[in-house]
Amino acid sequence: MSDSPETKSEDPRELDLAVGGQAVIEGVMMRSPNAIATAVRTPDGRIVVRKKPFRSIFKRLRFLNVPVLRGGIHLIESMGIGIESLMFSADQAVAEDRIVEEKKSLWDHVMMWGTIVVAFALSMGLFFYLPLLITEWMGVEHSVWFNLVDGVIRIVFFVAYLKLISLMKDMNRVFQFHGAEHMSIHAFENGKDLTVAETRPFPTLHPRCGTSFLFFVMLIALVVFSFLGKPESVVDRFQRLAFIPVIGGLAYEAIKLSGKFKNSWGIKPLIWPGLMLQKITTQPPEDDQLEVGLAALRAVLSPEADDFKERTYYEMTDSSAEPISEV
Repeated sequence: MSDSPETKSEDPRELDLAVGGQAVIEGVMMRSPNAIATAVRTPDGRIVVRKKPFRSIFKRLRFLNVPVLRGGIHLIESMGIGIESLMFSADQAVAEDRIVEEKKSLWDHVMMWGTIVVAFALSMGLFFYLPLLITEWMGVEHSVWFNLVDGVIRIVFFVAYLKLISLMKDMNRVFQFHGAEHMSIHAFENGKDLTVAETRPFPTLHPRCGTSFLFFVMLIALVVFSFLGKPESVVDRFQRLAFIPVIGGLAYEAIKLSGKFKNSWGIKPLIWPGLMLQKITTQPPEDDQLEVGLAALRAVLSPEADDFKERTYYEMTDSSAEPISEV
């Protein structure tokens, strides 16, 4: 890369709440207002980085940037970016030699989105429909108590699910990369040099995490569903699904506020449950995992020419870059 590891191309205050990411297979994806970068540790120990320009749909269609409405749209946009980054990381994490990402076929995309649809349907069944059935089987009749019990069961299911998958060795490693992502962003937000030594002191927990977002979804769903009363039929149960975009939009606004006012005494109690859940979904990373998170972050913060389209390269331990492909 042209910039040194210590170079920070933009003031953290100017990108407040605008840099984020997610853990992928053996790596980290980072996103800034102008770029997306996915860094992956390959089997031979090198870090492969793919960087693409990014222009959010809200920049192209500004009328969509409406509170609550934008939450659902942002979620769909982020899901598409995340799935693409996961597919790239899966290819790179098993490559024995340098590879350039092959263009995915129509069938690959059909399979990818088919998997998403199935996963979404299963999650709706487990976290929304099954708690309703259990609450009915318990014989809870009063509308308020029904929705309270339903919401508590949903949250218990969610926490139990996170705990169970954290016991899987592969998922635990993903959670370490999740911790590396958060620590890297903390270093950036605090104006530190983007090096392992400067990043190591920061925590793996972050108020703008997707885990915290999902907890807000569960909590807000409890409140919203309380206004719908007790569902008396299958149709009533499925009508609740129509409120999922509203719940997601409200959760998005909540997560934005919690990140912006994370040090406010009034906001801290609302952030705390999500941070506690992150103790499951984030784990302290090794230095080589932190290097991957920092490589992705440096990539999205480095400026590019106006005609930049895409670049894939290997970042060495001395932060030099060995290009693979560039368009």
